[in-house]
Amino acid sequence: MNKSKILILIFFISSLLQAQRLYKVTVDNEGVPSNLSFITRNGVDYVSSRELTVLMGASIFYNEETAKVELKFSDYIIKFTAKSNFIVITNRTDKSFNTFQIFTAPLLLKDDIFIPLNASLEYLAAVHGKMLDYNDRTKKLTLTKNIVNYSSLFTKSQPDQPNKKDSAPVKSASSFSKYDIENILIEEKSNGTLIRFKTNKKLNIPRNSIGNGILFVFFPNISVIPGLAEKVIPAGLVKSVKQTLMPQNITQLEFLLNEGYSGADSFIEPESNDIVITLRNQLFVGSKETTDQKKKWLFDVIVIDAGHGGKDPGAIGVTGVREKDINLAIALKLGGLIQQNLPEVKVVYTRKTDQFVELYKRGKIANENEGKLFISIHCNSTVQKDIAHRGFEVYLLRPGRTESAIKIAEFENSVIKYEENPDRYQKLTDENFILVSMAHSQYMRFSEKFSDLLNSDWKKYTSIPSLGIKQAGFYVLVGASMPSVLIETGFLSNRKDETYLASTKGQNEIATAIYKAIARYKEYYDKEITLQ
Repeated sequence: MNKSKILILIFFISSLLQAQRLYKVTVDNEGVPSNLSFITRNGVDYVSSRELTVLMGASIFYNEETAKVELKFSDYIIKFTAKSNFIVITNRTDKSFNTFQIFTAPLLLKDDIFIPLNASLEYLAAVHGKMLDYNDRTKKLTLTKNIVNYSSLFTKSQPDQPNKKDSAPVKSASSFSKYDIENILIEEKSNGTLIRFKTNKKLNIPRNSIGNGILFVFFPNISVIPGLAEKVIPAGLVKSVKQTLMPQNITQLEFLLNEGYSGADSFIEPESNDIVITLRNQLFVGSKETTDQKKKWLFDVIVIDAGHGGKDPGAIGVTGVREKDINLAIALKLGGLIQQNLPEVKVVYTRKTDQFVELYKRGKIANENEGKLFISIHCNSTVQKDIAHRGFEVYLLRPGRTESAIKIAEFENSVIKYEENPDRYQKLTDENFILVSMAHSQYMRFSEKFSDLLNSDWKKYTSIPSLGIKQAGFYVLVGASMPSVLIETGFLSNRKDETYLASTKGQNEIATAIYKAIARYKEYYDKEITLQ
């Protein structure tokens, strides 16, 4: 294939991917300029495997069912799998292969695998046989004629075995283990302690509980390196670790805790499949705090956030109703009820008019006013309009547990496209989101309590059915350091919900339901604080 055809093919593939809002890496291919589509996630640049294959003069095989892609060079085949940190390089002459571990997994976008460039550069150069250099600051990839020899990567290879999964030894700083759990890392954070279980495959979250100052974690039928606990370095709230093999092949890990913990949360990290348990620092005040010191935590400020606004209309209903208008109307009615019935509680609005307020500023407003509860009001929608799906949902800040919850969070988070500096949110993805959600873990039981009360009162006072309490990663909740929820009052894509949400009667009933939950929550909250 001549160079002009290569450029034409790259341009054609790039045009197909415009819907992904991709950016372009500048490429110097042995003196011939071109471009390469890329996206950035969590500070890592990922490039299109299809375009990269053309650029490097290789052929490609893509398996849609398994989300695997093979880049075929004259001497080697390199295989990448979406959401897997392992790549496989096969020698085309003797069919021997080696498996390597990279620090982050490729992504699946439509029918293309996007490869983490810096993580894969060494291996791509090895199979290509020529030098590759990438500057992630200037976004420039250079391919040169300089021959490189990475033969040391391919030592200790073994013959490929048909109909078996890739099983060659992994060559990386963190070598592959025959055990399901190969390491335990403990890190102290400002708001708690993070326990990370490094896994070699996707596992279920283990059963765990805290009793008598010990966190017990149980792994049934899961292999853990013998004596691993002895190598763990304690930190933060963890004083020591003990490992015991129980009957029925259950590994029990005991984490002896220091004073000052208030509970634990469990997650599975999306990219690596690591299991993460976060130990929360003690909530708000200690038992030795004086009455006057405890008063500062009493429920005296509520922050009401009307989602979207100004140049950001939010969702648009079947008949053209704008989400931003519904959110503001309900917020103002809710604030009026609070001021009328709970005069001791100060009401703070993130916006009282049709104005655009950046997400981070909404949390900043809440924190500066020392809010005790943050409520973000929204309306939901589906891509297809005028369908039967309808209902109310209340969301807590945690990584999304379902595909629909993740999609709703993605829509609400997309408001950052209207902001001057959307890059400020870039680090709030994947692994880092678990860490920022730790900041909310200490408030989680209060957020959960309010959600329970609201879900109950919603059914009493409104005509929109409840779809329950859910979890997802909303940027607007990240910034508010207090108990907080995001409410999706109904679906504007449903005519019945849209009509109700746009009516004065519907808005009043919704505001009443939220107010009733706030009043009951205040009573519960103040009692909990004074008893600590």
